[in-house]
Parts: sequence; C-alpha cells; structure tokens
Amino acid sequence: MRTPLAAAGLAVLACAPALAQQDEIGLPLGSTPAAVQVQTLDGQSADLSQFVGRRPVIIQFWAHWCSLCEALKQDMIAAQRRYGREVEFILIGVAVNQSRERMRRHFEREPMPFRLYYDATGAAVRAYEAPGTSYVVALDASGRVRYTGIGDEQDVDLAARRALGR
Repeated sequence: MRTPLAAAGLAVLACAPALAQQDEIGLPLGSTPAAVQVQTLDGQSADLSQFVGRRPVIIQFWAHWCSLCEALKQDMIAAQRRYGREVEFILIGVAVNQSRERMRRHFEREPMPFRLYYDATGAAVRAYEAPGTSYVVALDASGRVRYTGIGDEQDVDLAARRALGR
C-alpha cells in the first residue's frame, strides 16, 4: 500500500520546476512491468494487459492539477494523431489530490483522445515505478520498456517511435 509520505513525494515532484529526463527515471529500459488493474472513469475494473504485451503502448501518469501534464498535452495529442493507429495512448490518473469523479468531470469539460483510467489503489504507480505525474512510459508490442521520461519537454514522438521499434 502506498504510504502518505510516498504520495506526498509524488505530489512534490510533480510540482517541481520543468524537468526533462528521459530513459533515466522509473523503470529500466528493457524491463517488463507487471500487468495491473486500474479503473475506468465509470468505476469499472480494467486490466492493462488488454493492451500491454499485445501492441505498442504509451502510458502517461497524469493529474488534473499537474502543470507539467498540461504543458505536455499538445505533444501527446500530436503523437496520438500521428501514431494512434499503431500505438495505444493511455492516461492513468493518480490518486493524489484527485478522485475518479473529479477526473471524469475534468475530461467532460476537456475531452482527450486517449484511453483514460484511474489508479485508485496505486497499483499502476508501483508497477511502473512512476516517480511523479507527467511520467511517460513507452512499451513495445511485447511489453518491454523502450522509453521513460518525466517533465514537460519530453520527446513523445521519439517515445512512440521507440515503442514501434523505429
């Protein structure tokens, strides 16, 4: 179970000045994260293994209050438009100062072209070793990590290309 101190660390890192770390944070490149359960915004259980290990996937750990996530939004949308037929794009809302309901209301006002999930238990945060919001992980079709990054200046296009093996 995630401790309040760990959750506070996630929140503090997310509010830090703009970061742009790639391939040096979170999961090691080449590793394969465990399949985890998250929730849809309607509260239904969803298993990430329906995508991970079946096709290339880009996952971003996200919060409505995260300014780095907001700054990364246009790059994520552009990459999804370019690679969306080949790569699954997923936002996972963290359970730090946000609820599933609050996240759902946010996306009703500001729709996003991604699969949207909520990590109520912190299982995805732990499995993907998410150090903060704006953390992006790209996995290839076999489920191996090909890119990790955090911050608002990530190269999401590069992440998608790596997920595709290009």
